[in-house]
Amino acid sequence: MLEELQEVDQLIDTLKAAQNGLQAELAGITQGLDAAREEVVTLEAACVQGEAEKSALEVTHAAELENIVRSETNMKEIKTNKEFQAVGREITAAKKQVTDIEELLLQKISQIEEISTGLAAKKSRCDELAENAAQRTTEKQAEIDKIQADIDASISRRESVTKGLSAGLVKKFTILREQRRGQALAIAKDGYCMGCNMHLPPQLYNNLYKYEELLACPHCQRILILKLQQPQS
Repeated sequence: MLEELQEVDQLIDTLKAAQNGLQAELAGITQGLDAAREEVVTLEAACVQGEAEKSALEVTHAAELENIVRSETNMKEIKTNKEFQAVGREITAAKKQVTDIEELLLQKISQIEEISTGLAAKKSRCDELAENAAQRTTEKQAEIDKIQADIDASISRRESVTKGLSAGLVKKFTILREQRRGQALAIAKDGYCMGCNMHLPPQLYNNLYKYEELLACPHCQRILILKLQQPQS
């Protein structure tokens, strides 16, 4: 019964490990899609910011052009050469400012176009990921549910086995499993404990043949199970 209990527990461990792996894959699918969506949001924000900066430059550009027109109009009414030269310098500086703004506008338009192109590609990729993620999520969840059904069945089987064992023995078995990496039992063979590969005291090994009590390895404390070599036919 202890052998069956260990077999069931090891099966449950294996199933849970597989389930955890699938859940990690499921989380990875979600994280990948979330990351792609965040990139889309970032590019959309960059696009909005770029358009705002472009609009601000256009407003400044229009204002500078108005200033130039106003200054050129005022030049017709100027009487002195000194004032004429001062306004001329202002117009020259304003035209230089307009040229600089136009250069910045061209750069900003180019940046917006580049961002928009990247955004379109990223959105398309994100849509593909979302469709693929939905399918993969459904598949992984089905696998997880199937494993959970196997775990539930194994737990029921475990409960049936433990009903035939004393509570103290089940507790000892459980503690040993936790202390010995899931292996509470060890096979005794040819005078050795196969759990820790240590030599067993001869009297203890001989007592195993009597099947009178549960005996443990003095080295690793695992409960010993005697396995006799089957005679060859």
